[in-house]
Amino acid sequence: MFDTMAKNAAGKIALSGLNLAQITDFVKGLGLPAFRAKQIHSWIYAKYAASFDEMTDLSVELREKLKQVADVPLLTISHLEVSKDGTRKYLFSLPDGQIVESVLIAFEDRPTLSVCLSSQVGCAVGCTFCATGYLGFKRNLTAQEIVDQLMAIQRESGHRVSNIIYMGQGEPLLNTDNVIESIETINLSAGIGARHITVSTSGIVPGINQLAAANLPITLALSLHAPDSTTRMEIVPITSKYSIHAVMDAVMDYYNTTRRRVTIEYVMLEGVNDSDDQARHLAEMLKDLHCNINLIPFNPIRNKQGVIMYGRPDMKRQRRFAELAGRSGKTVTIRLERGTDIDAACGQLANKYLNANSN
Repeated sequence: MFDTMAKNAAGKIALSGLNLAQITDFVKGLGLPAFRAKQIHSWIYAKYAASFDEMTDLSVELREKLKQVADVPLLTISHLEVSKDGTRKYLFSLPDGQIVESVLIAFEDRPTLSVCLSSQVGCAVGCTFCATGYLGFKRNLTAQEIVDQLMAIQRESGHRVSNIIYMGQGEPLLNTDNVIESIETINLSAGIGARHITVSTSGIVPGINQLAAANLPITLALSLHAPDSTTRMEIVPITSKYSIHAVMDAVMDYYNTTRRRVTIEYVMLEGVNDSDDQARHLAEMLKDLHCNINLIPFNPIRNKQGVIMYGRPDMKRQRRFAELAGRSGKTVTIRLERGTDIDAACGQLANKYLNANSN
């Protein structure tokens, strides 16, 4: 049975990121009683244990037996950058040698910590303002790989995370089954309430429908970025497959099914999607949707040719856009930037790492 379990880079079965039922299957496979699974599960998820040696309520003999076939972490931290504002950006090595990013975000005005998780290695959507798009798509992450990003961050930082955002590398709703499984593990094993979990999508209609059917009390965030098809097609190419009208219909159905307020994400690109007319159009489009609007100042990235594709609107333009969009009656916020000094945009650190190691 162990042949089907994920192994880390050391070739040992990795337990971090598994749920209690999966850890129970593991201990039963060793001929151990089921209560041992609860002990191990508690050490991993409540105490952030990084090795069996830390599990002091297990006998030395049992710890040695476990170490012969298994380990705790699945992922390895390849690189860590720490911002002056406390943001920590991690580059993780996966068992097959691929790399993926996660971010721990701290805010000065609140005690809670948030983690931005990746759901894929690279991304197939190819949004033109996103560094991850320039990595290309490699593969989906397993549910265990998604969960162990969270646990690796808690082990390294020593702090409990309160909020989860699926907004790192990849499109979560092109990996919906594993994302839903990871949400359930994070909720039940890591103890983070579903209402503190947000899943962001560029508008994958079947995935939105599947998430609605799962009826989890999470927050759906739609990366809209333009209120008209022409502009959105230019910067979010997946619009050619899922029209803006089909996406908005799916999001409305999601709200009607779950009764959960949606977040509209909008990256502001100077001279592209930040005009007064576009702000008014956005307000009109969203007037019947129960949502908040989150404006995101563009974090400059370079394309494969090293060219910065877009500019960032100045604060006056951002505030004007927010004021006009707010005429929809929605709450409009301009996102507070974090980690701008450490390759903060999704994919920036991975791109830099890969380029450095290809020379």
